[in-house]
Amino acid sequence: MQVTETQNDGLKRGYQLTLPAADLAATVDAKLKEAQPEIEMKGFRKGKVPMAMLKKQFGPRVMGDAMQESIDGALRDHLEKSGDRPAVQPKIEMEDGENWKEGDDVVVNVSYEILPPIPEVDLSTLKLERLVVKAEEAAVTEALEGLAKNATAYEDKEADAKAEKDDQVVIDFKGSVDGEEFEGGAAEDYPLVLGSNSFIPGFEDQLIGAKSGDDIEVKVTFPEEYGAEHLAGKDAVFATTVKAVKKPVDALIDDELAKRFGAESLDKLKEQITERLEAEYKGASRAVMKRGLLDQLDDQVKFDLPEVLVEAEAGQIAHQLWHEEHPEEQGHNHGEIEPTDEHKKLAERRVRLGLLLAEIGQKAEVQVSDQEFTQAVMNQARQFPGQERQFFEFIQQNAQAQQQLRAPLFEDKVVDHIAEQAEVTEKEVSKEDLEKAVEALDEL
Repeated sequence: MQVTETQNDGLKRGYQLTLPAADLAATVDAKLKEAQPEIEMKGFRKGKVPMAMLKKQFGPRVMGDAMQESIDGALRDHLEKSGDRPAVQPKIEMEDGENWKEGDDVVVNVSYEILPPIPEVDLSTLKLERLVVKAEEAAVTEALEGLAKNATAYEDKEADAKAEKDDQVVIDFKGSVDGEEFEGGAAEDYPLVLGSNSFIPGFEDQLIGAKSGDDIEVKVTFPEEYGAEHLAGKDAVFATTVKAVKKPVDALIDDELAKRFGAESLDKLKEQITERLEAEYKGASRAVMKRGLLDQLDDQVKFDLPEVLVEAEAGQIAHQLWHEEHPEEQGHNHGEIEPTDEHKKLAERRVRLGLLLAEIGQKAEVQVSDQEFTQAVMNQARQFPGQERQFFEFIQQNAQAQQQLRAPLFEDKVVDHIAEQAEVTEKEVSKEDLEKAVEALDEL
């Protein structure tokens, strides 16, 4: 094989590979000879078909396979000898492809961008700050009050008391359209919280002021987009009997409340809340420190970037942001989205840091264990209740999906590795200061 360099500009490389016709013919002969013992043809015993007939019958197809294998092998040999690491799959074009005929040398033009050399980074020079927030008693109390509110109970109001917003009314009702009752439009002893907006718009409003024992005709109009087509947009009347009016009563913050949430006692529940809050603070603090780490690396380390990776990343950023601004567009039937200079700048940062972290992780032999990957799959599967098994099967069969799950795990482990080498100081701050620092991440 003859290799001629056609381009060497920055990270761009181009080569012309010439595969001699004699080598290709030898590959075809070897493939036919290997298959000959298993081939049967009319007039010949199995394995006794002459080579000339095999070439005539199977030659063109074998030639195509041999050509592809030879080109792949030639490219592989070239990359091994040159040490080039293409940023993406090389572009391969056969010269005079339509005019090529058997007996000619095969000439292919190969072009790609290489991954750049990544400069060494002295991680010990990085100075990081870890924000520390302790779960204060006020935060624990606030969380307890939230749990108590979620555990709201209802007790009967005084006789003849009128229903107010946030009260619960226990009702029987029967709905009809044009005098005809419809399926699913009736219930008995139904507990309805007024203001919950769980019923058709206007229904709950007409029960405000009602008293226990009242019979009320609730008149509503089903929304045009209502799920049941035969009711959508229709006027309906619900014959409603109010059987009880109840007021909300927050649960007491005591041992009974704790037991309702799976804790042995109120003290144990407080301990659990404290641990949860501090875990949340720790996660938020880590995100702030990670941003500081990445900012320092981005400032200190510069190197050429493959245009193909930057363009792809910029396009993805532009596409994602466009959909965030147009949530009503669920599909991809839209015009081309042109990345802006701001998108390209962000893409350059992401590509640079991605390559840098990958290099640091590789040199440090950072690995994502099978157990860590499995846990990530399980966490992701919880987002698809009832379809967990299908999700697992999809991940098992999709290498790209596996990589998408592994990539953030790998990055987090590399960040942890860098933090271990860097100089880290802790700073105790309030919950509010931490929240401001987290909010600032979105502004950068």
